[in-house]
Amino acid sequence: MHNDHNVENNIQYLELLSQTFGTIASASAEIINLNAILNLPKGTEHFITDIHGEYEAFNHVLRNGSGVIKQKLNTLFANTMLRREIDDLAVLIYYPREKLEIVKAQEPDMEGWYTQTLHRLIRLAKVASSKYTRSKVRKALPEDFAYIINELLNQEDDFNGNKKEYYRQIIASIVRLGRADDFIESISYLIHRLTIDHLHIIGDIYDRGPGAHIVMDTLMRHHSVDIQWGNHDILWMGAAAGSASCVANVVRICLRYGHIDILEDGYGINLRRLATFASETYTDRSMDHFAPRITKEVSAMEQVLLSKMHKAISIIQFKVESALMKQHPEYGMEGRRILDTLEDGCVTIDGQTYPINDTDLPTVNPTNPIRLSPEEEGIIRGLTHCFTNSTALQRHVRFLLSKGSVHLTYNGNLLFHASVPMNADGTFQEVELDGKRLSGKALLAETDRLARESYYQGGDFLWYLWCGPESPLFCKDKMATFERYFIDEPATHTETYASYFTLVDSRDIANTVLMEFGLDPGIAHIINGHVPVRSKKGENPVKAEGKVIMIDGGFSKAYHEKTGIAGYTLVYNSYGFTLIAHEPFESVEKAIQEGIDIRSTVQLVKTVSVRKRVADTDIGKTLQKQCDKLEMLIEGYRSGLIKEKL
Repeated sequence: MHNDHNVENNIQYLELLSQTFGTIASASAEIINLNAILNLPKGTEHFITDIHGEYEAFNHVLRNGSGVIKQKLNTLFANTMLRREIDDLAVLIYYPREKLEIVKAQEPDMEGWYTQTLHRLIRLAKVASSKYTRSKVRKALPEDFAYIINELLNQEDDFNGNKKEYYRQIIASIVRLGRADDFIESISYLIHRLTIDHLHIIGDIYDRGPGAHIVMDTLMRHHSVDIQWGNHDILWMGAAAGSASCVANVVRICLRYGHIDILEDGYGINLRRLATFASETYTDRSMDHFAPRITKEVSAMEQVLLSKMHKAISIIQFKVESALMKQHPEYGMEGRRILDTLEDGCVTIDGQTYPINDTDLPTVNPTNPIRLSPEEEGIIRGLTHCFTNSTALQRHVRFLLSKGSVHLTYNGNLLFHASVPMNADGTFQEVELDGKRLSGKALLAETDRLARESYYQGGDFLWYLWCGPESPLFCKDKMATFERYFIDEPATHTETYASYFTLVDSRDIANTVLMEFGLDPGIAHIINGHVPVRSKKGENPVKAEGKVIMIDGGFSKAYHEKTGIAGYTLVYNSYGFTLIAHEPFESVEKAIQEGIDIRSTVQLVKTVSVRKRVADTDIGKTLQKQCDKLEMLIEGYRSGLIKEKL
């Protein structure tokens, strides 16, 4: 027990604590409760990265718990249900409302189907809730059926049979009163929630795919989530802050992939002025380099217009970026002011002169190539106004600021999107930020602070984090956008990754990084994304003898051919780490109509010899401190230093 001296040193805090736990009995009861919680299995964490707007696949992975729900169904019912029945039950849990419509059209005995299905769902929900306290489960219960589900989850199947009729009547009444559909929907979402206790998004929610705004809405509804910003997220944050360079990049990328719906419908960004300007300014000459990568069918006329808009915003981007680089010499990007060097149809990069493949540049003034034309200036000003005044975008970005960070240590693991800048010899690279030379943990912490500050100051630094060579969120020598559009020489298109990505294959380097962030290299892991793992070429996402797990498996359809899969989920439960590789998701319609789930391959990364408990987590450490303070409070009562509140 604590001595009187410790009680006296904490007397003010303990007096406040006594307002909640006013007696020895109440403090003791809370200690007993907390100690019980500390010995429960730890909750299941899911790690997902590089979603890139693929909201249907992302949403399905959340609904099926990265395949965990199907695994539980197989364990429970493999001996009593046919494979097709298990698949149908899984789809019902994933998409209850939609699947119910199909069942009603096909099932002749709905009453019997309801009764059997409710029993099965309750059994699965009991398994999913078994590792949590009743209090935590109660807080997760849907309001309409909270009492009923709580009763059903806590029934004792083998206890004398005294309440069997009671439970049978509950289910019978749900069916008879026409509440079965609502009950199925409620308990299905409870299963979703209990399957994923906490969700980690390791960056790059935005760009390439069609529905980052829908992903953001989903994350804002999630009960427990954190986000490590990727450079694509930072780009949108910069656009929301009012950075013209970020705005131009965002619009260009949306046009490049043919996903302008996210701009117009998702965020209310008006592209009409850009469309009119592009149509009137650029000819119908070959637009091959600006043809959008469209996966949906569009008319030839629409494709030409999108190509012209793509080209128009690209030229605007190169101009405003060049001006920004000139304004901020501390970014060290003078060599990327390529458009400034345009002369006689050639540009100069790193001392080498290259001809450009497209000289149809009516808005580029030969004497001052980066000066915006009056029309271009009006367009970028209008677009920036739309971004800074988009209520939906500002809501999403505020959520990113609230739940996000450059890096995070969570339950003994280090999470970040891309890298910690390192020199080729394995030492931490010093980078100058805001007049300070920083490296390692201090560099990432200051990057985080400056990113937040930049949101309120116009977003220039956020643009640098998007593409700067020393940005821990980008980690390449350059963003070769200009070269890919205008220079045919393939060697100029190469973007060289920072040293971290080769060094971190070494266990010693991984341990050095972990220790820099105050983590135990014996048990901790680095979890990041950013670099697509080419599974089809035999690349392994697990590196450094299991210390590093790179989980960018290519959720984006643009990367499926490169990676050979369609994303990873890393699952960390009380038994250890499991990496799940997902094949491409066909569609929600096929999942509902035909029961086609995402096919996933499970790779065991690490198991633990002793099952992880809540006591082993960050929350557990906080709860243990609460127990210590409560024990000190009891000592205060018993020593007479604090009065009980009887």
